[in-house]
Amino acid sequence: MKCPYCGCTTSKVVDKRDNNEEGTTRRRRQCLRCGRRYTTYERIEKVDVSIVKKDGSLEKFDCEKLKKGIMKAVQKDKIPEEAIEEFCEEVERRVLTNPHPLTSIEIGEMVLIWLRTKDPLAYIRFASIYKNFESIKDFKEELDNII
Repeated sequence: MKCPYCGCTTSKVVDKRDNNEEGTTRRRRQCLRCGRRYTTYERIEKVDVSIVKKDGSLEKFDCEKLKKGIMKAVQKDKIPEEAIEEFCEEVERRVLTNPHPLTSIEIGEMVLIWLRTKDPLAYIRFASIYKNFESIKDFKEELDNII
């Protein structure tokens, strides 16, 4: 870290504050050469992780896209948005820590398992798009599986 005033690379941290909402750490530093103070910010860099789509192509994992898909299936009063966000973060952790790229099919199955325990109607809504239902028979078969 260079002092913005004199360019010296030695400084001491005078004050440190974490901002959990933004995932940043604010540090007040004092240059050991000129004595002036300045502020630096430190944040964790998001790692771009890809998933394998159904057609075999790679796509960057997007937690917001996952959340939007779930939100479309869920009635807002059934599952709180905070619970959906927590679930999406859990999926993101699994995507980041998995040794090989997860497939969209594996992620879809995680969502289905989670929705099945939270809201069966949202499960059916999500499954109808995810599994590409083409007839009433598809709905009936899926309903028979969860009942």
